[in-house]
Amino acid sequence: MKNDYQNNIKLISHLKNGDKKAYLFLVNSYNHKLCVYANSLVNDHALAEDIVQNVFLKVWVRRKKLRDVFSINNFLYKSVYNEFIDQYRKRQSVMILEKKFIETLSNLTEEKNEDIFQKLIKSVMIAVHDLPPKCKQIFLLSKKEGLTNIEIAEYLNVSIKSVEGHITKAYSKIRKMI
Repeated sequence: MKNDYQNNIKLISHLKNGDKKAYLFLVNSYNHKLCVYANSLVNDHALAEDIVQNVFLKVWVRRKKLRDVFSINNFLYKSVYNEFIDQYRKRQSVMILEKKFIETLSNLTEEKNEDIFQKLIKSVMIAVHDLPPKCKQIFLLSKKEGLTNIEIAEYLNVSIKSVEGHITKAYSKIRKMI
């Protein structure tokens, strides 16, 4: 019976009639060669196997439409190439969609972060504005002007402990207000 499958015309005839042994012969005879060919196209062993498997499934599903006289060898290699092209196109469109999704997500995240940051700054500015005058003055000299506690104490003619107390009080009130 195997000799019947060696003949291209008889193999096609058996396939068209739904002969599962003919199909197994086809798969066993060409699977490795087609996987090597597909791997040369995609350079990914798992994807190459998927491509070849898809080709064999399509051959079985469409077996009744096979032409009686044609080269099954050429047909299989051409089918693998066409499946590779189909897979490539699908991956390209998915990659374009993924890229667009990532860009959109990134833009939204940046906008949200920027909005949150701006709201936080506004809240801090309001909280600082609402501090008691002496506390506000010392806090701004420290954080806005960048003066040390010693410099502030000398400038305002107060103790360092007083400066530290006002800064601590300012932080506490700002935290509560935010």
